[in-house]
Amino acid sequence: MGHSRIAGTGAYLPAKALTNQEIEQRIETSDEWIFSRTGIRSRFVADENEQASDLALHASRRAMDAAGVTADDVDLIVLATSTPDLIFPSTACLLQQKLGVTHGAAFDIQAACTGFLYAVSIADKFVASGQCKCALVVGTEVFSRLLDWSDRRTCVLFGDGAGAVILRPSAEPGILSSHLHADGRQSHILEATGYVQDGVLHDHAFLHMDGQAVFKFAVRALEDVCNEALAANGLVGSDLDWLVPHQANVRIIQATANKLGLPADKIVTTLETQGNTSAASVPLALDAAVRDGRIQPGHLVLLEAVGAGMTWGAMLLRW
Repeated sequence: MGHSRIAGTGAYLPAKALTNQEIEQRIETSDEWIFSRTGIRSRFVADENEQASDLALHASRRAMDAAGVTADDVDLIVLATSTPDLIFPSTACLLQQKLGVTHGAAFDIQAACTGFLYAVSIADKFVASGQCKCALVVGTEVFSRLLDWSDRRTCVLFGDGAGAVILRPSAEPGILSSHLHADGRQSHILEATGYVQDGVLHDHAFLHMDGQAVFKFAVRALEDVCNEALAANGLVGSDLDWLVPHQANVRIIQATANKLGLPADKIVTTLETQGNTSAASVPLALDAAVRDGRIQPGHLVLLEAVGAGMTWGAMLLRW
């Protein structure tokens, strides 16, 4: 069994930024109320003609350029999304066609906000085992289309975007370990229950969230899984160079960092200007820290996320 390593990262955000002040004009809320509770000032919203695969296309090309690979090199696409273009075919297959990739497997993963970690973990196994030589892993969301814009409890939280990485074989471990969990008993606290039957949309297609229950679950689950990842590698929080968390809520991020004993200057955050982009949030934050030079070769980087399902996970990287 060999190893895999992230060889390149990429990200893409839609052109339209939606600020808290603009949301104030739609519903009864305020910039101060939103920011004090979430840490969010603005988020990006896809154009009505942009789909998840379109955002993924831009992020993927940037990751491929960073890794120095072409469409001919890519032999696996694993795409995480809760907002696919279509019922089927998969958004991964649509992305494959847009990229001009003509061989290998392509499929979607649905684990909500934890989806990117699930997707990287799967791709790592393919690459490390030698079944694939160049895996493209993408988290992409147009979450704004699941939001009830009259519900101030949820519409202020989420945004659209895409992030991607390329995994290549490596003589030394790049992905040190991954730790994934799910508890379907908690599925009711964060859900969008709409479904299509006989050509008709049934039930409630908008996102519904029990905010207090999600917060309590997230804080506990993230502390546990981060400590699980550290313990599996004989490490403690102070050994980390960077924490790249799911960008859900500033209070959840701070609670996790405090439990790990990490100062604010070791936490990568994009929450203030991007909001919660679900499966895209971890790769978006990772790309930001790689491109501005914060993450350097040899650094220990911990990724973590929690999402609907409920799902949660952590992944330890040696950059």
